[in-house]
Amino acid sequence: MSLPQSLPLQGLSAVVTGAGRGLGRAEALELARLGAAVVVNDYGQPGRDGSGEASAAPAEQVAAEIRAAGGQAVAHVGDVADFDAARALVDLATGTYGKLDILVNNAGILRDRMVFSMSEDEWDSVIRVHLKGHFNTTHFASVHWRERSKAADAPVYGRIVNTSSEAFLAGSAGQPNYAAAKGGIVGLTTSTAQALRKYGVTANAICPRARTRMTEDVFAGLAVPADGGLDPLAPEHVAPLVGYLASPAASRVNGQLLVVHGGMVAVVERPKVAAQFDSAKETFSYEELDGVLGAYYADRAPDETFAATDVLGLKRA
Repeated sequence: MSLPQSLPLQGLSAVVTGAGRGLGRAEALELARLGAAVVVNDYGQPGRDGSGEASAAPAEQVAAEIRAAGGQAVAHVGDVADFDAARALVDLATGTYGKLDILVNNAGILRDRMVFSMSEDEWDSVIRVHLKGHFNTTHFASVHWRERSKAADAPVYGRIVNTSSEAFLAGSAGQPNYAAAKGGIVGLTTSTAQALRKYGVTANAICPRARTRMTEDVFAGLAVPADGGLDPLAPEHVAPLVGYLASPAASRVNGQLLVVHGGMVAVVERPKVAAQFDSAKETFSYEELDGVLGAYYADRAPDETFAATDVLGLKRA
């Protein structure tokens, strides 16, 4: 980890969840490289499905790596989907560094199954870690920022970067729980952006495409460059965007969804109305709806789903 000439995050503190491995690790390292003091959170379970005994090793190793490079970092081992653990995480940041300025939500698990085969636990566990985990940390961070803003009678500095996924855009047939959670995170992000902007806080979401243990089977057929060059799917492609969104330079970026991978960043627009039909009388009849909607969808293939799946040329599930 080499330091840049300027440190745009100098004097700021950050929490990064799920930062013991993969994307979270790369993001924590980048925030530290840009000058932030970082709380590295990870529950440390070895299974990507959330199985196995919790371990302090992943979070401690990343925190140690940051300190060895001259940065500031402490580790936190805890399940962000647990309300009290999320409170303790934010308290650790404010107690150690005096305040919290940046929250990067990244922690998650996978329990893939087709919707007709998925168990209640497989649904609940993924929604819990991803969506509730994002809510828990956002809740306590927002309480902190609101209280600071009211005490100062002025806006404070706050940045939230949440992690969604293209799975929610494309529908990912074998991941109804994951796709639903990631779609919910976008809704949480835009709502939070509206609620906290008067306090000086921005909230944005990213859809990263990266090779990690969460996606090892998805990208198994895509080889790492043999010449030793940077893998187009390396998490290091994602981290700079997170660093930018966490910085003062991104003060006008709020409530946005951005797709990022392999040296590419795309801004995704809010859904737009593709067509509108008005009833001839006070309300529609079945026959009239069949006439207008039947004609509109007449040339569409049955596997063509929500129009957002056209983003970046994604194939429909």
